[in-house]
Amino acid sequence: MVIQSLQVYASVKSYALKGNLLTKKDLQTLSESRNLDELVTRLKNTTYNDSISKVTKPFSAQKIELALRDRQAELHQIMMQVCGGSNVMFAYYLKFILRNLKIILKGKILGRPQNEIEASLSLYPEGLIKERDIVLKALVAKDIEEAVSVLKAIGIGEEVEKAYSLYIEKKQIQVLDLYFDKSFYENLSKTVMSSGEFTLHSVCGIEIDFYNMMSILRGKFWNLDQNQLQDIIVSNVSSEVKELLARMISADSIKNALNELLRTRYKDLVPPDEDDVIVKFERSFERRIYDTMNAQFVRIFGFSTVVAIVRLLDYEIRNLSSITFGVEQNIPSQTVMDRLIVKET
Repeated sequence: MVIQSLQVYASVKSYALKGNLLTKKDLQTLSESRNLDELVTRLKNTTYNDSISKVTKPFSAQKIELALRDRQAELHQIMMQVCGGSNVMFAYYLKFILRNLKIILKGKILGRPQNEIEASLSLYPEGLIKERDIVLKALVAKDIEEAVSVLKAIGIGEEVEKAYSLYIEKKQIQVLDLYFDKSFYENLSKTVMSSGEFTLHSVCGIEIDFYNMMSILRGKFWNLDQNQLQDIIVSNVSSEVKELLARMISADSIKNALNELLRTRYKDLVPPDEDDVIVKFERSFERRIYDTMNAQFVRIFGFSTVVAIVRLLDYEIRNLSSITFGVEQNIPSQTVMDRLIVKET
């Protein structure tokens, strides 16, 4: 458990960081940039000045996103330090490493050139915690089989083998995301349960619910059988949630799986029609998580604010990445803004 004095300091720091988050108006201004040069100039007038100033010309959406994510990792590491090295905060930090491993393995499966894979990565997050070895070994592996063998050293090799096997069967590269995310959320669930920070159970629990429910829906879309669906969900949940997930898995259609939620606290997230139900449900659920994280800031000196700020920073980076891509591809500002998850003013 976080020492009380450190928790107070970490909570104060969380409030300070929240006060520096970009507003909807800020994001609108950035999305209206005529090109990446103008976007970079505008970003230099924000808290991202130091990180964005390191990006070299010619600018690209990929280079800018990597710089933004480096800043995100830096802030996350600072929050880990100020709260005394929380295991829960470290569990969330592992997302940076898993993201890089996803990029590497997807690249090897799809036969992408080594230099192309490397250009998609920044090992800065790994460097901050002095854990670069496993990612570098996966990166230089001669093929996917060797990369999987490398990952057995950190206990996710078996999950990656399953993902690769399922990819061969279904030809859906996104199955790698499911298995990596499953490893992340299983670890998060175990860490939260043993942390003693009871306020985190509901905060982190909603994210685990999101992963499980979205995995079932995506799995049904890819025609996974019930055993395969059962294999991709996080099982360390309450008996009530297990029963709900079992009913969703047994449902004979995506819509009927969603209908199982109509008697739960997520009933208002179920789309009323049958068009693009997975996309609509995902966005509604993402908004619920975003609102849940914002709501933690009514708690004075609560540790949940520390988790909430790193999650809100993640949403901000995702928004900025969408804007950067939109500017690069000349997508209209309003189209980009409609895709963002941001606090209304």
